[in-house]
This record gives sequence, structure tokens and C-alpha cells, in this order.
Amino acid sequence: MGGSETTYNYSPEPLNPAGFNTKAQLPFGLTTAHIKSAMTDFLDFLAFINPQLQAKDLNRLEALLMPASFSSLVGEFVKASIPKYCSTVVINQYHNGHPDLIPKDMFPNNAVQHSNQGIEIKGSRYLKGWQGHNPEDTWLMVYVYESSNQNDVMHGIGPKPFRFVLVAGAHLLKSDWLFAGRSGTSRRTITASVTDSGYQKMMANWIYRAT
Repeated sequence: MGGSETTYNYSPEPLNPAGFNTKAQLPFGLTTAHIKSAMTDFLDFLAFINPQLQAKDLNRLEALLMPASFSSLVGEFVKASIPKYCSTVVINQYHNGHPDLIPKDMFPNNAVQHSNQGIEIKGSRYLKGWQGHNPEDTWLMVYVYESSNQNDVMHGIGPKPFRFVLVAGAHLLKSDWLFAGRSGTSRRTITASVTDSGYQKMMANWIYRAT
């Protein structure tokens, strides 16, 4: 439970105003200002919800959820927030459709099962080795963050504030992915990992750096 964290400042770390790359190339009318607003929304969300959890003697949200679940939350939240600020993209209305965001009115009912037109969004705790489900041509944007998590709590590691560390994005090709697959008896989720060529493309087009 909360316990030892009761004196901890539950506020996430603010964004670095000078951390956005004005030369980053972004698709479909998206700008760094839109991205900044969506990131700020998530920080405001944590700043609101975590004190509520603290008042109930519960751990912060990032320490309550499984690490993979919290990473998904980061990505899903940003995906939902960006169209509030960028009128040229919308959430893909197709259930489990790819990519996450698509150009507004490009597809009937703003829904498509699969297309290379749009932006796939991921949240990650890792500075590289980013994963998806399939090797594919797509514009990928990854939001890298630091925070405490369930494992820290279980191992007695002290709390630290959530902060965005890096946002990077680029249009990747199938050749920029390494398909992991799985054996016939494995129940592991099928994944593909961004290779060094894809990583280099994304880092060359970094969008935000905390320092």
C-alpha cells in the first residue's frame, strides 16, 4: 500500500520547454505544439489522480499497474489526446485497427483495418529495443518515460517522479523491423522489434528530449 510513500511528492516532472525539436519532421499536419499539449495532458492526469490515490493510502498509478499495462496507458492516453489539438488526424475507429491515428476523412467513418497512412503510437520505459506486433511500413512515434513501477515497490526501491525522457518518430519500412514470432508451443505475444536502422531513423528525427 502507500505506507512509506506518504511524504513523497506525487507530482510528475514538468516538461522541459526547450526540449522540443522545432526541426523534427512530422506527418499529417501534426506539430510539436500538438505533441507538447498531449504530453501535458498526461502529466496533468497523473498530477490529479495520484494525490487521490495517496489520500486512500494507495500507491501511485504507475506503481499499481503492471509495467506493460502502464506503458499501454501512456500510449493510449497520448493517442486519445493528440486529436484534441490536431484537427487533421483522428483515432482509428476500427477495432484494433492499425495505425492508431489516421488522417481525418481519408477512410469511410474514419475507420480502417490496416493502412500505411497514419501514426502508430507506443509508450515505453526503454530507450531502444521498441516493439510492435508485426513488421510493417508505418510512421512510428515512441514516448519514452521514467517512473517507479510495481517491481520497484516489491524490491524496496524508493519512489521517483514520472517524467517523459524522449519522444522520437519516423516512417519505418518493413526492413526496419525484426520479426520475433514464436514457437508452436509458446504463448508469448507475437512481436517485432525495431532494428538499428529503424532506431537511427527515429533518433535522427527526435521530437522531445528532457535534457
